[in-house]
Amino acid sequence: MMRFKPFIPILAAVLFLFSGVQGSDGEVEGWGSNSDGQCNTPYPNSGFIAISAGENHSLGLKADGTIMSWGDNELGQCNVPMPNQGFVAISAGRSHTLGLKASGVIVAWGCNEYGQCEVPEPNNGFVAVAAGEYHSLGLKADGSVVAWGRNQFGQCNVPEPNEDFVAISAGVYHSIAIGPDSSLTLWGGNYWGECNVPEPNQGFTAVSGGWGHTLGLKADGTIVAWGQNHLGQCNVPDSAPFVAISASNSHSLGLTAEGVIAAWGAGGPGQSGYPHYGQSIVPEPNQGFGAIAAGWFHSLGLCMELTGAGSQASSEMGQAGTAILSVAPNPSTAAFTVVFNSPGHGEASLAVYDMTGREVCTLPIGEIGAGQNLVTWDGRGNTGESLSPGVYLIHIRQNGVVSNSERVVLLP
Repeated sequence: MMRFKPFIPILAAVLFLFSGVQGSDGEVEGWGSNSDGQCNTPYPNSGFIAISAGENHSLGLKADGTIMSWGDNELGQCNVPMPNQGFVAISAGRSHTLGLKASGVIVAWGCNEYGQCEVPEPNNGFVAVAAGEYHSLGLKADGSVVAWGRNQFGQCNVPEPNEDFVAISAGVYHSIAIGPDSSLTLWGGNYWGECNVPEPNQGFTAVSGGWGHTLGLKADGTIVAWGQNHLGQCNVPDSAPFVAISASNSHSLGLTAEGVIAAWGAGGPGQSGYPHYGQSIVPEPNQGFGAIAAGWFHSLGLCMELTGAGSQASSEMGQAGTAILSVAPNPSTAAFTVVFNSPGHGEASLAVYDMTGREVCTLPIGEIGAGQNLVTWDGRGNTGESLSPGVYLIHIRQNGVVSNSERVVLLP
């Protein structure tokens, strides 16, 4: 079996020099149905690095490894088990929630009617999670997929050979995995053709399963959509290049390289009544977004104060503490040079995360002095493997202090 290579599953962000931003750095914005407060992010609405949306609840992963959850909590899907710490990835199902710990253990809570919260033993060695309506998926470090919960359409019957997968997604009734050759394997419900991936089945860097449709993101930034399309959820707008995708009940989201969210399907302008709740009407100004998540009838966007060649916030921070001042070139096909400020002498390192919050590279810098320093990251992971094209978060650690985070785009 091949060694797991960190991958960009569904959530992504992008770093460019924007003329403005949607909100504060790490702030979550929600729109669409708000029947249970799923669009009302709790205070403090800042410091988020990943988001996920269920039927009527929302999740946010903070940079400190804690999870915040809000919205419908009738079945305990917002009751994060203690200790609420050490999480590196999240996924919201219809009414259950999955959290992945840095130790490789999955924590599950909320609705357990079909055993979707009963993680099979051994509960260790996981590197990614995905929650469907009533089933759950976990990706192991060896590339195998573990599936549990409701299986009425075979969505838990992982096809053989169950090995070497690099990313997963759970639709309502179907499951998807990306293979090492960037092709898709799909299984489970196929009533609307959601498992019939169009040819050529290659070049995929991310995938997202909805109710009866599927989205696939290609390395060239285009989106392929197939399956149920009665509300236009497969009619991808001409906004490429995209860097992230998210499919849900009857609408779809795509994040462009400029930080703009494209939304299509149910809940668009001029649509009213069920299932139209404005989930495809992105609030203005539609800019400065770094990640997206489509819930059943609502949408989430993660705002990021993008600084590229340095911002006022970074400069002010740099006067007092450890702070990234610039990243160049960005985007890049190979190496990124990071210029950062240090308040004094000490050991430092560069940490790189994918947009689920999983740390994919720790690069020791060594002993540094006060003032401006630089380090170059070559786009590789901890074992020297080339990381998949996509968007990553980086920050500097020094003497127990963590700098501001910046987004970098790794091109094919």
